[in-house]
Amino acid sequence: MINIEHLVKRYGNKYAVNDVTFKVGEGEIVGFLGPNGAGKSTTMNILTGYLSYTSGTVEVGGLDILDNAFEVKRMIGYLPEQPPLYPDMTVEDYLNFVYDLKKCTFNRKKHLTEVSEVVRIADVYKRVIGNLSKGYRQRVGIAQALVGNPKVIVLDEPTIGLDPKQIVEVRNLIRTLGLDHTIILSTHILSEVQAVCDRVVIINRGKLVADRRTEDIANAVENNRRLSAKICGPQKEVLSLLRGQTGVMSAEAVGQHDADSVTYIIESESGVDLRKPLFSLLAKNNLPLVGLEAMGANLEDVFMSLVDSKEPVSTRKKTVTKRASL
Repeated sequence: MINIEHLVKRYGNKYAVNDVTFKVGEGEIVGFLGPNGAGKSTTMNILTGYLSYTSGTVEVGGLDILDNAFEVKRMIGYLPEQPPLYPDMTVEDYLNFVYDLKKCTFNRKKHLTEVSEVVRIADVYKRVIGNLSKGYRQRVGIAQALVGNPKVIVLDEPTIGLDPKQIVEVRNLIRTLGLDHTIILSTHILSEVQAVCDRVVIINRGKLVADRRTEDIANAVENNRRLSAKICGPQKEVLSLLRGQTGVMSAEAVGQHDADSVTYIIESESGVDLRKPLFSLLAKNNLPLVGLEAMGANLEDVFMSLVDSKEPVSTRKKTVTKRASL
């Protein structure tokens, strides 16, 4: 559905986006992450047609975004970080205004009623937007993105400023929308990405640093394979055996859970699966293994590892020059 290849956005000698390539399939929910100034907003503004780009290719639904700007924009619903609301309008008037702005051809009343029901704002439909809570205003912002039934929805920080209950409600809404739409979700709340996204794309200093399925993102960091093991037996003996096992980088006792077992955190060398060797080692030495759990790096670990990279962004001249922008 979305195809971005070798995307570059340059301001003079400064690269806001530097040779970024990734795809988003139809029906996917993709988390788009990065620290402040990484190039996320620039990429999303290019994708939604608000910015031109220096070079590369951006396609939505097989259409080039520059050659077919109007058609592509009709396929995209966009919720910026600050929802584009008119506080003096009622929700009804605002959605009718958006309907006209997008030149929709659906049955007006039926379509807007369906949108209101999906985002659960029917109970405030006649109210003035300026009098609504932050959560409801965010829902109205999502509703305007849905008007016209776009194939792609781009959400920039959709839960920022919401209370825990509202955050859960918006997350559930995003999951529901993912059944019928392709979604790109930009957020700084990493648990949000793990809760709703199929894939994670991480950008830093204008360059793509990770593109993995959410359940596989821990593999983006080397040497992150850790095991939590509950083992019965003398702690000194157990640690000596663990540290002498081939493939073990480190082993530490972290606590005693009951009268005869201790929990150990064991970290393996990259690419080494210690589970079977560990079981055999302990069985051979009559040390009961009463619990074993994989502890891959969580999304916070991965994010911090990738964005803390000191590698500078290249400023060399790119060979892809399909488009030139001012």
